[in-house]
Amino acid sequence: MTARIRTRALTAGGVAVLLALTAACSSKAKSDDEGDRQSAGGVKTGQGISGKTIDLGVLTDMTGVYATLGKSVTQAQQLYVKQINAKGGICGYKLRLTVRDHGYDPQKAVAGYTELSPKVLGFTQFIGSPFVAAVEQRIGQDKALVLPQAWSANLLGNQYVRVIGSTYDYETINAVDFLMKEKGLKKGDKLGHVYFEGDYGENALKGSKFIADKAGLTVVEQKIKPTDNDMTAQVAALKKAGVKGIVISAGPRQAASLVGVAAAAGLDVPVIGNNSAFAPQLLATQAGPALMKNYWVASPSLPIGADTAQAKKLVADYRKAYPKDSLDNGVVAGWTAASVFGEALKKACENKDLTRDGVDKALLTLTSFDNGFGVAQNFSDPKAPSSHESVILQPDKSAVGGMKVVREPGEAPEAKSYAESAG
Repeated sequence: MTARIRTRALTAGGVAVLLALTAACSSKAKSDDEGDRQSAGGVKTGQGISGKTIDLGVLTDMTGVYATLGKSVTQAQQLYVKQINAKGGICGYKLRLTVRDHGYDPQKAVAGYTELSPKVLGFTQFIGSPFVAAVEQRIGQDKALVLPQAWSANLLGNQYVRVIGSTYDYETINAVDFLMKEKGLKKGDKLGHVYFEGDYGENALKGSKFIADKAGLTVVEQKIKPTDNDMTAQVAALKKAGVKGIVISAGPRQAASLVGVAAAAGLDVPVIGNNSAFAPQLLATQAGPALMKNYWVASPSLPIGADTAQAKKLVADYRKAYPKDSLDNGVVAGWTAASVFGEALKKACENKDLTRDGVDKALLTLTSFDNGFGVAQNFSDPKAPSSHESVILQPDKSAVGGMKVVREPGEAPEAKSYAESAG
């Protein structure tokens, strides 16, 4: 209430007015959720919405181990926001992204979340499973929806952190299934697994160990740090062990080094990476030929060069917006996450509840979301990834985005039994 009202002379009429205003304020405080309010159109709003703007946060990596991915994801989301705003926004509100680059530094990531969380409705991007995990309890308290560019199963269960696509454990099971069915890996063989320490790598390792146990394989582990860029020692160890196939759960630089060094060392075995372990720019390096010969990637969706109307439109729009930048699957990931958040906002608007809780509840109603990249996403269960399927891709210089599909979306039988055991 204003100072003018508080200092008014308390005549009998004035007292009555003041009591009425106080009661109204008290009633509003009790009925509203942390400052939630009604807009002129009867839509309930709260944190992250001011005037006619919905503020959304982006915590990305533009300068660290996933710089290429972070740039593509962020630009795709900026393109989505630009196009939505050009059409009038959502529910009469324009969208606005606030971007913070954490450079894959845990302190910067946590600081970025601390800064943005009070100001935004939610996050369309948060790169780095370990960093999301570090603030997961706070996310649950803040109730700001986070769509991470991270696929660790450890992020499941928090209704405000929603993994888009298969988690690393399912993805790795599908990847090893591909090596067995199409690349000659068989019962009794040794499978190498090079992985980042922390949530990402350890969750992927859980998947490889599960399918190895079911298929009669032996896993040979090689744990590395995100700062380890030369895989010479790891290749030497895997060659000595006699592995017949390798999974890599790391970044693009590590994947390129692994495949390139293996080729030079005469370790001629198939290598498959998780979805974040490739960037098409690698095809222009010395490792390019080896990547096209002996490297595959498991992906939660079809690639940017997919033969669908939506993919072709995104390619054209992205090239127009960023003519100097190359296309990669980070564009798909960023566009998909922004589209999912946008769809939740639209549903929340229909429900007349654009609060943080309202947006989260709206997301739960998206049970078959597919924006043209081949895999239907089901967000009805916060304890499960939105999909168990993976697409297997192969590096190809001639393909749009540097990747071609070699196996359509699918789920390995072992992934289904894994889901049953996890459930």
